[in-house]
Parts: sequence; structure tokens; C-alpha cells
Amino acid sequence: MKRKTSADYQREYRKRLREQGLVKKEVWILPENGTQLNKVEKMLRYSQLNGSTGLDIGEQKNMNNSVAHRWTTESLFTALKDRPTFSNGSCSIEIIDGIDSSIVIAMHEYGDLPIFITAGGDQILAEAVLFSADDVKDTAKFNEYVLKTHKYLPLSTISLDHDETHGDYYHMFGALSATSSINDVVHEIEVLAENVIQATEAFRAFLKI
Repeated sequence: MKRKTSADYQREYRKRLREQGLVKKEVWILPENGTQLNKVEKMLRYSQLNGSTGLDIGEQKNMNNSVAHRWTTESLFTALKDRPTFSNGSCSIEIIDGIDSSIVIAMHEYGDLPIFITAGGDQILAEAVLFSADDVKDTAKFNEYVLKTHKYLPLSTISLDHDETHGDYYHMFGALSATSSINDVVHEIEVLAENVIQATEAFRAFLKI
């Protein structure tokens, strides 16, 4: 069975937004203001739906609150699962134990898009699958386009990775320091999910599907 791609998640994501009565509006901003726009969009979306800003109290008070310790995958999972973002039903979170444990978060608001997180050494890595290299019409042209434009997706980078089962797949990922605050980790996860959806839209012309 072929792995679901970001295009599948994007279709489910848009369907869910339409069912909530939301509409898409295009805006033009400076690239460096992408993070601020994501926060404003989130506030407008949630304030209309449930009277909330979409941000928990800790995030509203101090988005840059720091922690003194270094995260592991296990300790990060324990901290994340109790956050309002992941305990209010908008996301599902679990940990997959193994030699290299990883956290899997299903972003229900983004069509159940899965995001994988690992923490170890000096960094935390959050990543999501975009699509298979086989789904790209011309990989050389696509790779050149990605190198020229990926900086416009704040906090995220694109890589081409090999999977023994599924072959070559493009991934989008973000990396943080292992001493980052829990608020910064949550923000990275949310931005990554948003960027996967936006990237799929931006790269549509290069895809066969």
C-alpha cells in the first residue's frame, strides 16, 4: 500500500476547514514575517470557532520561556502530552519505543498529518513526509526550485531521504536545540504542519499527482 503523501493530508485539511465555515484569504508579506502571520491566523481562526486565541496561557505570557535541562525523546513526550495543544483533542500523540525512540503526533486539524519527533544529544528534530520522489515530474528542476525557495518557509528545511521500504521521499523538517523551551518545541511543530500544507500548494506544478 502506497504511503499517504502531503497532498492527501492537504485535501483532508482543506475539507475540514471548509466544514468549519472558514474561507481562504491570500496575503502578501515580507518573508521574515511568516511566523507572526501564522500566530495571527491562528488567533483569528480559533477566536471565531470557540472564543479562544488558540494559545495556552504559558504561550501567551512568554513564548521564549527557557528550560534548564536537556530534552530526551522520553522526557519531551511526557511534557508534550500534557500540553493543552495535545490534550484538547486537536492532536494525538504517542511514543514508539525502540533503539531510537520517536514521538508521533497526528495533527487532526491538518488532515491527520503525522509529525515525527526525536530528541538526543544537542538537538530536537521534527519532520514530516512531503511526497515520494516518484511523484515529481522532473527531480532536477524541482530540486533547483527547492534550493531557491525553501528559505521562504520559516523554520523548516526540505531533504531527500531514502526508505528501504518506500524508496526516496522528500521530507520537511525543523531542528531545535535540545535545551529549547517546551513552548518553542510546540511552536516548531505547529509551524512545520502549516509549512507542509503550504509547500504542497507551492510545489503542485512539479507533481504528477
